Amino acid sequence: MTDEQLQAWVEKVSIDSFGWPFRHKATFNSRLRTTGGRYLLRTHNIEINRKQYDTYGAEETEKIIKHELCHYHLHLQRRGYKHADDDFKRLLAKVGGSRYCQAVPGARVTLPYRYVLRCVDCAMQYPRKRKTDPRRYRCGKCRGRLQQLQLDEHKGPVIN
Repeated sequence: MTDEQLQAWVEKVSIDSFGWPFRHKATFNSRLRTTGGRYLLRTHNIEINRKQYDTYGAEETEKIIKHELCHYHLHLQRRGYKHADDDFKRLLAKVGGSRYCQAVPGARVTLPYRYVLRCVDCAMQYPRKRKTDPRRYRCGKCRGRLQQLQLDEHKGPVIN
């Protein structure tokens, strides 16, 4: 599917489901990884994740288009267009859009725990994926001082 076909599809869904025209630009964005699409507030354009269309097909992509069109139409009407707003939730339910998109396989990479913050007083441990400054934090259990340890894959914690 080309961007021109997507544009025509979004315009059709807008008229059929909302009764309002879509007067801006809709394109595929292959750089999107964890989201199905996005509505750009400044330009009023809509971007759709091409991987969603390739992986899950037209039905799921149409739900994503409806979701983004809810943001679009509510924002232009100066109504609640954010996810937490009641106007958004009501309109999304009315048109049958999806609240969340399905995860694309391989799009999200989970990092392993590489560090541990350990309390000097009670030995409580807080696994961390990134390096942090232990002087900025205290133990949530006893308010004690924390010490950062680097996890070695084979031997266990190593003191820094």
